[in-house]
Amino acid sequence: MTVILVVEDEPRVASFITQGLEAAGYATKTAGTAHDALRVALSETPIDVILLDVGLPDRDGFGVLADIRAVNQSVRIIMLTARGDVPSRVKGLDLGGRLPAEALDFDELRPAFGHNSAERGSRRRWP
Repeated sequence: MTVILVVEDEPRVASFITQGLEAAGYATKTAGTAHDALRVALSETPIDVILLDVGLPDRDGFGVLADIRAVNQSVRIIMLTARGDVPSRVKGLDLGGRLPAEALDFDELRPAFGHNSAERGSRRRWP
């Protein structure tokens, strides 16, 4: 089963995302800070995909992305950001992340999660 780490400091947004992922058959873990994200991402528990918010309270997601990439080049990382500016998007890509459209479309993200449940569920849009 694909395991997805959701790194989001807004509890309502994190809950919405994890509920959608779990309903689609994915296993989830959550972290609300950069510190917790690094602890979970770099633990022995395998993580297949990380949904990483850029705006975290203790450190920005770009720094977290760089730290993860320094020790793990294979985990898929998708940056979550309301920032639509080109420099932010380029920075995320340069550090090895992927930045989807501003309004997350569940079907757009499925290929990054693996093929576990690509045929299940209806189209969902995330904030």
